[in-house]
Order: sequence, then structure tokens, then C-alpha cells
Amino acid sequence: MSNFWNQAFDLNGRGAVITGGAAGIGLACASLLVERGARVALLDRDPAVVEVAASLGAGHVGLAVDLRQLDQVNAAIDRAAEQLGRLDFLVNSAGVALLDKALDVSESAWDTTLDINLKASFFVAQACARHMIKQNSGRIVNLASQAAVIGLDRHVAYCASKAAVVGMTKVLAMEWAPHGINVNAVSPTIVETALGKKAWAGELGERAKLQIPIGRFAQPEEIAGLVLYLLSDAAKMITGENVVIDGGYSIQ
Repeated sequence: MSNFWNQAFDLNGRGAVITGGAAGIGLACASLLVERGARVALLDRDPAVVEVAASLGAGHVGLAVDLRQLDQVNAAIDRAAEQLGRLDFLVNSAGVALLDKALDVSESAWDTTLDINLKASFFVAQACARHMIKQNSGRIVNLASQAAVIGLDRHVAYCASKAAVVGMTKVLAMEWAPHGINVNAVSPTIVETALGKKAWAGELGERAKLQIPIGRFAQPEEIAGLVLYLLSDAAKMITGENVVIDGGYSIQ
């Protein structure tokens, strides 16, 4: 491997915040970033996030946070910056999917979906950007979804929230580029996390796979690999993009 690639993916001395980091895609991203030398702060509503962070090794931080509460978000990001020494990366992975037919969606389900998928992603990014601007560098990856670019049955709130994440990403990329901050979105298909396997088990999952040209769901590590690339110095010229990783589902 050339020296360029070695340097591009060397994250030693870098600090990363990862929301939803206690499990699933967030944990896969955290594990890969740690493997490449980064120190990570995991934010999650699950109190087990403290033990999860500790399991990654010394120097990592786990913070139990309700991302719907702005005061908790700002305090957690400030604490992460203090304990990591600097904030170079943010991966906004926390999300929720409350599914129902459009005529039956409740106000509570709508508000919860938008609060966690969109509002929390923005205010975590805002809090991190305040630190990144001081050092004139940073990389942010927002987890959107194939649901941001196509319609899915019973996903009206989810599709709306993820489409908004993509729109938000473009504005943040435009406004923060002069400060050395790149902002991109990643839009996966169904991912075989523990929750994904449970939700898409059996005949339902097999029918869904038939709609994907590659014929399978994504693995968390595959999403983490794309996130790593977008955070790395190899992707310095990429900002404001929504990179779809869905096995060809949305090209049909």
C-alpha cells in the first residue's frame, strides 16, 4: 500500500463522537475507527454504552444521553471534547423507525421519529462543529437511509426524517466548508444488525432480499467501511453528498 493510503487511513491522535454507539452500525463504526487508531466517545440512550466503550480499550468514553434533550447533547459533546482532547469526526448513527400506515401514524410517533432522526442529528452536529471550527478541520457523516430517496410502505415518518437528513447535510456542507469541515450522508439498505435481523426475519426478509439486485442485506461492517472512507483524508474532496449503499435497490 502506498504511503498516501497509509497516511489517509491513519487516525492516530484523532477524536470521534459516535451517536447510537452502543450497538449496530454505530458500534461497527466505533470498532473500525478504534482499529485505525482513533479515540472514540460513544453517545447512546442505553446505559450499557459505558461498558461498551470500556470494552474497546483504554481512553474511550461512553456517555448515556437522551439526544432529544439539547442541554444533555451540549454537555455530552463538551465532555467528549475534553476527555478526547479534540473532536475530528462525528458519526450520527442514532435513529429510530416507528412504522405505520400514513393514515394511522400518531403525533407521538411522528414527533419521536423526527426528534431522534433529524433534530438530534442536527444539534449534535452543531455542537461538534463549534469545536471543529476552532481547529479549522472536521468530518461529519450522517446516517440517512435508502428511505431518503425512495418511498417505502408504512415508513412515512421515517422517509420524511431521512430525506430531511440529506437536505440538512447539504446545507451544513455548504456553510461549514470554509471552516475545513466536510459533511456527507450515507444511505444504507436494510442492515443485518441484531435489530435488523429480528425485524426482517423469515418470509418478510426473504421477500425484501428479492427486491435487492445483489440479493442480500448489508452487513454493519460494510457500512462502517464506507463511513471510514468518508472520514479519511482520502475523501477530502467529497462533501455534501449522499452515498447510497443498498445493493442496487434504488436504481430500479
